[in-house]
Amino acid sequence: MNNEMIFEANGKQIDLMKITRLYPAALINAGGESASVSLEWAELKADKITLEAYVLICDFDPVGEVPINRVELRYETKEELINVMNEIAQKLQN
Repeated sequence: MNNEMIFEANGKQIDLMKITRLYPAALINAGGESASVSLEWAELKADKITLEAYVLICDFDPVGEVPINRVELRYETKEELINVMNEIAQKLQN
């Protein structure tokens, strides 16, 4: 059996079997720097922040370690992000 489950998005190939953490976030501009925050926090502070993009963060390092091996998939809308999350969930269920 093949231990790969490749998902392609934004020109990147991601092996879903190697992901240790997968989560959505909002990328905001904070004092000239980009920072990722939870979607909920971004919605609560929408009138006070500058939203750059929505991101799906895929970490490949063991849980508990500082994530160095990371892929971020960027989307302009929350709807695009949710659609990709649903695609990945469907792929994982099959």
